[in-house]
Amino acid sequence: MELTYKTEGTCSTHIEIVIDNDTVQEVAFWGGCNGNLQGISRLVKGMKTDEVIARLEGVRCGRRSTSCPDQLCKALRQMKE
Repeated sequence: MELTYKTEGTCSTHIEIVIDNDTVQEVAFWGGCNGNLQGISRLVKGMKTDEVIARLEGVRCGRRSTSCPDQLCKALRQMKE
């Protein structure tokens, strides 16, 4: 399953995600902090979606109520629905 998710409240504008058998295959962020987001993408590759959500949901960026990792979790939850 593939999804391009439009983020809200972050420097990145979209997240492209590929999931197979409830496992993250690929994640690519558009915009944002390039090095950090490449790192997140590499770390979550091969992880089960529930594990990614358990680890990253609720992470905040400074005073913002969300972050790129939190937006990734929102996208994964949308994909699970």
